[in-house]
Amino acid sequence: MNFFLFLCNKIAFPEFIYIVIVRAQALKNMIQQATVDTEITDGMGSVQRAVKRVFDCLAALVSLVLLSPLFLIIAIALKVKSSGPILFRQERIGRGGKPFQILKFRTMTADTEEDGIPMLAQKDDEHLTPVGGFLREHHLDELPQLWNILIGEMSFVGPRPERKYFIDQIMQRNSDYRYIYLMRPGATSMATIHNGYTDTMEKMLIRLQMDLDYLQRRSLLLDARILLTTLKYVLVGKKF
Repeated sequence: MNFFLFLCNKIAFPEFIYIVIVRAQALKNMIQQATVDTEITDGMGSVQRAVKRVFDCLAALVSLVLLSPLFLIIAIALKVKSSGPILFRQERIGRGGKPFQILKFRTMTADTEEDGIPMLAQKDDEHLTPVGGFLREHHLDELPQLWNILIGEMSFVGPRPERKYFIDQIMQRNSDYRYIYLMRPGATSMATIHNGYTDTMEKMLIRLQMDLDYLQRRSLLLDARILLTTLKYVLVGKKF
């Protein structure tokens, strides 16, 4: 294991220092253009994984019930203000390398990617609809993923699921991406709140380094920290 990441595991660094270290390590790997072919193990034991899954099910079910009025309001706004389906479905790769359909409220025009070429998400994408821009800015477009969490395709906390098109490109640069398949993808992660939109390959590789570090360090306590930080950022309107 890299010496700096070893220190992160053993010492309670302030969060901003941790982010700098992980970003620096990812950039170093990119510059060297070499894969980090080390054995990476899951820091979360079977009991904690079981507790995490029970929490995901219960929290997702309760959230779906409590937020159902908000779902209805968003659905009406999307139907009135734009054409096309309310929900957006896209194939992503989940735990064990298995594909699944991720759900989101549609934020972009129906003709986006009609040429079949995958596009990276952009903050100010010209294809964003007015309602979609608001939903994306406040991360409300991700709410339908509560269903993905409930049925076991995702977790509240975990690496963001990616499309195979981009995974193949990442794997060419760092084959350690295969360890991501040990986890359920998540609605949020440390990389999500600190690495922003992954609109470049450089950011994708930084995100990968942060997700691999999460895999080795993850625990119920760390998950709680990430989830509470995400909720705080959403409630105060902080951009991430």
